[in-house]
Amino acid sequence: MTELTVLAPDGVGEVRRGDDLAALLVDLVALADGDVVLVTSKVVSKAEGRVVAGTREEALPGQTARVVARRGPTRIVRTHHGLTLAAAGVDASNVAAGEVVLLPLDPDGSARGLRARLRELTGRNVAIVVTDTAGRPWREGQTDIAVGAAGLRVLEDFAGRRDDYGNDLVVTAPAVADELAGAAELAQGKLGGRPFAVVRGRPDLVLPADDDGPGAVALVRPENTDMFGYGAREAVLHALRGDPAARTAFGAPASVAEMAEALAVLTGVEPEATDGKLTVAADHVSADAARALGFAHGWDVVTGHEDGLLRLQPVHP
Repeated sequence: MTELTVLAPDGVGEVRRGDDLAALLVDLVALADGDVVLVTSKVVSKAEGRVVAGTREEALPGQTARVVARRGPTRIVRTHHGLTLAAAGVDASNVAAGEVVLLPLDPDGSARGLRARLRELTGRNVAIVVTDTAGRPWREGQTDIAVGAAGLRVLEDFAGRRDDYGNDLVVTAPAVADELAGAAELAQGKLGGRPFAVVRGRPDLVLPADDDGPGAVALVRPENTDMFGYGAREAVLHALRGDPAARTAFGAPASVAEMAEALAVLTGVEPEATDGKLTVAADHVSADAARALGFAHGWDVVTGHEDGLLRLQPVHP
């Protein structure tokens, strides 16, 4: 039997710039080796002086690497950390009117610092997770996720193992750092004033004291491998514009077979494949449509119209 307990202590009070988060926690909880300590990004940011004057709208541009999707006033953006969050994680709650809280500059670095400080104060080997709240595509509501981590096996890799029925596990990799963040939030609550939680019962996930691990950055999927780099409307717009700077979010070039299938869907005819290139009659598709389709698939129209044909080839680095 495995027993998991989550402790979220009361009595932390308002956190201000320069506060020692580790000292605040050890006054409230007796830590044990193998504990996972979770702390909200908001109090980390407050302690690190990431509270600024202004509104979310004013702070958003400086925290945005690029806009992923926009619907009315809501913007989903990729931050400079690589995180994809509504309003770049800029938060106007639980802060004085006229101020907002930005995410920590380096959440993994913040986690490493807190881990080292807790070991200094207690002698205990614990892991740290810095959490923030995020929505999910296709799902209502929000849950907490790990934006920073230290001393934790953030992913459990089951690839290469077999289940009890003899089936090979190929891509099973539970994001345990996110699962722990969600469990912690259940105990902390959004309005409880409990920014810390301690999860006890999974010491197997805690790394040795001299190993901080890869951090939560290991959970961020690289842009060129993400199938959802833009919202549906934004993807159409970027494909039609064809700005080379927008290519990365569409991923690696599609294979010849994938591109041929897309052209066939668009034109109703099978393109001719020769030497890694595709050719289609220009009277079946406009050059602009072929360019937009090619852009979204990592292909370029290289010649066309002179002989009544459009030729496409994959983009090469």
